[in-house]
Amino acid sequence: MKKLLSVAGAALLTVLAAVFAFGQPAHAAAGFSVANGRLYDANGTEFVMRGVNHAHTWYAQQTTSFANIKALGANTVRVVLASGDRWPKNSAADVANVISLCKANRLICVLEVHDTTGYGEQSGAITLDRAVDYWLSVASALQGQEKYVIVNIGNEPYGNQGYGTWATDTANAVKRLRAGGLTHTIMVDAPNWGQDWSFTMRDNAASVFAADPQKNTVFSIHMYGVFDTAAEITDYLGRFRTARLPIVVGEFGFNHSDGNPDEDTILAYSQANGIGYLGWSWSGNGGGVEYLDMVTNFDPNQLTTWGQRIFNGANGIKATAREASVYAGTSPSPTTSPTTSPSPTTSPTGGPTPPPAGCTAVYTIVNSWQGGFQGEVKVTAGAAVISGWTTKWTFANGQTVSQSWNAAVSGSGAAYTARNVDWNGRLGAGASTSFGFLGTWNGSNAIPAVTCTAS
Repeated sequence: MKKLLSVAGAALLTVLAAVFAFGQPAHAAAGFSVANGRLYDANGTEFVMRGVNHAHTWYAQQTTSFANIKALGANTVRVVLASGDRWPKNSAADVANVISLCKANRLICVLEVHDTTGYGEQSGAITLDRAVDYWLSVASALQGQEKYVIVNIGNEPYGNQGYGTWATDTANAVKRLRAGGLTHTIMVDAPNWGQDWSFTMRDNAASVFAADPQKNTVFSIHMYGVFDTAAEITDYLGRFRTARLPIVVGEFGFNHSDGNPDEDTILAYSQANGIGYLGWSWSGNGGGVEYLDMVTNFDPNQLTTWGQRIFNGANGIKATAREASVYAGTSPSPTTSPTTSPSPTTSPTGGPTPPPAGCTAVYTIVNSWQGGFQGEVKVTAGAAVISGWTTKWTFANGQTVSQSWNAAVSGSGAAYTARNVDWNGRLGAGASTSFGFLGTWNGSNAIPAVTCTAS
């Protein structure tokens, strides 16, 4: 159950200004990997989470929920587990069963321990170190599942008190998991009931990422009442994009007791920038936030207002989710699709519909300031594998490119050409990669049309 957040206020701390480069994707890796702020699956294909949270530990009998969540279009499910400290422990056998349900329905499993929620403010909450004890105790269920499982160390560690040690405690937890033999991608939640109004995670994310010997950590922000304006959402997520640190919206809703989050901006900005999101939650909410149920009584044929929005609305799950490529060639367990999940009739907002072959490109302004900006171009292969790509565009307002990464960029007057580098030219059918650049502008900064040619 979500703890109702008591917001102490918002602090404006220092800005993440440096741009970090953290290597390239580990193609044919044992499991998920992180590179340049993006998440890649074991095939080296970029993976963007589109899914929901499911309160398994309190509703363990609701095993059909996995098939129902998949049938509504999700590619990921974040599963609530318990360490046995605040709620009865989910055993290794139960964790193994959860993973099997995810795999049977071609979902990626994000597994989280909920007992850490609000540590320092919530009575009975446990430390991240104690959460690591739990993960090591169920390691037998996790090992060998790196292609399908992401380990979220602890839900919303720290409330609004005592969160100053978040960076040290999180880094130590990651290192303990690695020393214990877990090679999965690790997800870490922000403090302040997950909402990071103090910017503790934002301003220490680079050091926590660097502390991971495998450089395979993803950061998760929970967006409720703290994120009630478009500016707050785009600024927070944009700083992670600028720093090339991987970020997902691990929880969010369309309403909350602490304020009214701007879910439209969360969905639109995440889609435009290739950021994963996981809405809270499938069903079974209590404590005054029952309106956050996406379906009534776990019935996929009874979508709520929130369920309709996140599954079938603009930039929602149905229109934008792409199944993990590790499931290519497999079949899900037979299920009956809910009557409330029609196939989309429009292409995803904020991105192209891939053509039968070749490639497409989408140009995005990630961040902008007086006289300067950061741009990004996302290249997506069509229905066939490509071995290389070239994008071209022409600025209309005198903009210039001063620095670039993940592509060879050249310019002649207002016309620019960007070609793949050695490691990101080959893309599987429907797979994507991105490159970025810093530029200058004066007066206006219109987004140009971009063409993409495959080779």
